[in-house]
Parts: sequence; C-alpha cells; structure tokens
Amino acid sequence: MKRIAILVSGRGSNFEAIARNIRAGKLEAEIAAVIANNPEAKALDTARDLGLNAILLPSKGIDTDTYAAQVVAALAPLEIDLICLAGFMRRVGQPLLDAYAQRILNIHPSLLPSFPGLHVQQQALDYGVKFSGCTVHFVDAGLDTGPIVAQAAVPILDDDTADTLAARILVEEHKIFTEAVKLVLSGNYRIEGRRVVATRYLRAGSSSS
Repeated sequence: MKRIAILVSGRGSNFEAIARNIRAGKLEAEIAAVIANNPEAKALDTARDLGLNAILLPSKGIDTDTYAAQVVAALAPLEIDLICLAGFMRRVGQPLLDAYAQRILNIHPSLLPSFPGLHVQQQALDYGVKFSGCTVHFVDAGLDTGPIVAQAAVPILDDDTADTLAARILVEEHKIFTEAVKLVLSGNYRIEGRRVVATRYLRAGSSSS
C-alpha cells in the first residue's frame, strides 16, 4: 500500500478529509506520518486521536532549507511515496524538493495562477472576480507555480465575505485533494509542461497500486 505523509500547521481539515476517505475506502493509502511545524496545531491532536504517527517538528527561527532537511530526515525511515501539504504555512525548502521531486502536493484556495500566496479570498473579492475555487498542484521552487493536478470552481456571491467564501471553497478542497492524491499514487498521469494529464480514469474506491 502506498504511504503518504501530511504536513500541517493548523487545524488540518484537509488532513482529516483525507483520513476519512481512507477509512471509507475511497482512497487506498496509508498515512505514515503527520508532521506539524506549529506546536499549537490542532491537527496533531487529531492525528493522535486517530492513532497516527504524529510528529511535532517546530520551524520557528529555522531557515527554510535547514527545516526542509529536518523534514527529510524525519521521513527517511518511513518509505514515503507522497507528501501532502494540508494547510502547511511554510515555503518548502530545496532539500525536500530534491528528495521528493514531483512527489509533493499542495492544496491552494484559489484557481491558480490567480491569487497565489496568502489572503487569497480577500484578494479575489477585492479584484471583483465572479469565480474563485481551489487548486491541487505539484510543489516546485516557485510560489504556487507547480503543475496543476485538479481544480474546482466556486461562484462568488454578491454578499460574500472572505470567511463565507473560504468556507464554500473548503468543501471543494476536501473533495479534490483526495481525487488528486488518488491519481498521483496510481501513476496514471503524465506531466506536459504545467499540465497534469490523466492517462486512465479512476473510479471511486479503485486501487491506487
């Protein structure tokens, strides 16, 4: 069975969604580790409650590449097939990118390439766009610039706030992250420039081996 590691910084709702989908048989994978860079991350408690390998690896005061090397060292004995960033609020350093090239996925709450970075719901509202959404993409050295695996669009309502828009986008995040993980673990895709093209349709609950 394929083994995934999930990196978190806060509540970890996308991590929880992946864990639920694994238990429900919608994703054939094992969560081998949940790593938090924030000692107050609620996701650590959730991981422990689920009986998962919860690792606190604080990043405060540590430069990006040094921290990335620490993550690589923590994951090295675990035979990880894929890393998922689920609300991980740190840039990914080069040692991690080198060790897991094209094996790191991130979920971002906008339709990339629009609105990378932080505070993206407010960015969308300020810009006046009619649709936002979420994107799962491979992580590279840029800021939310890696090849796109999956996206979902969410209409912006006239009375939306950043919080109400974020809540509706989060519902879609929970769906497409699992779909993207399933596709990547299956190996049934190819990368063409910035596009990720599925080479075989995967049914819900089908094997990812």
